[in-house]
Amino acid sequence: MNDAKIALLQAQGCEVPDRDMIKTPEQIAGIRAACKINTGVLDEVAKYIKAGMTTADIDRIVYEYTVAHNAIPAPLGYEGFPKSVCTSINDQVCHGIPSEHDVLRSGDIVNVDVSTIYNGYYADASRMFMIGKVAKPAADLVAITKQCLLRGIEAAQPWGFLGDIGAAVSKLAYKHGYSVVEEFGGHGVGVEFHEDPFVCHVGKRKTGMVLVPGMIFTIEPMINMGHRDIFVDEANNWTVYTCDGSLSAQWEHQILITENGSEILTY
Repeated sequence: MNDAKIALLQAQGCEVPDRDMIKTPEQIAGIRAACKINTGVLDEVAKYIKAGMTTADIDRIVYEYTVAHNAIPAPLGYEGFPKSVCTSINDQVCHGIPSEHDVLRSGDIVNVDVSTIYNGYYADASRMFMIGKVAKPAADLVAITKQCLLRGIEAAQPWGFLGDIGAAVSKLAYKHGYSVVEEFGGHGVGVEFHEDPFVCHVGKRKTGMVLVPGMIFTIEPMINMGHRDIFVDEANNWTVYTCDGSLSAQWEHQILITENGSEILTY
């Protein structure tokens, strides 16, 4: 039935997903198992993260929990990435590399981005953590960014469009005077670490690829307090910063498009 509907939409000029973007029941079951471990990793970080610890300490927590559950940290060695997790503090937008020299201090906001491979299947999610006493503008950024994520998930409906997600995220971000990073976004994930489609967090409703039941991807808005311009640290070719030094926040969930809506798989 869905095949016929997809073919009809394609004939009408809609962009539709390739067959490999629509996961089989067996693949979905495998991805769910990876997602369960991935959520457990972030829960473990939440137990211990505090002022005075280093981002290398977070990396050790992630690695030890993951391997104890017979899984593999997906970032470790991925295109040369040296650690098991990304830890991005304050004006770091994403892809921060854990270090013994990066000590968490009261007032910091930090994104911990965890990705897990289990039995060949991939899971991906991130959370923001506020360390100690955080100033209200920073706390507001963290809270509104999470609301942007949830608005994006609400907009991700079967037979809707990718543009619906970006439209919902950006509308709320702009309402609060924030900007939205466009160079990085969500992505298909499950059989590989990064798959199609790319999920931009700026968009127009009823545009872009049709969302079909069985698709699995992340929604992970990166919201800047200041301007949207970013740059990559030339020293490591990984860590992304805001150009104006403003704070940036990100939350990421991995979702499954179902016949009735969207289901959060890891958070």
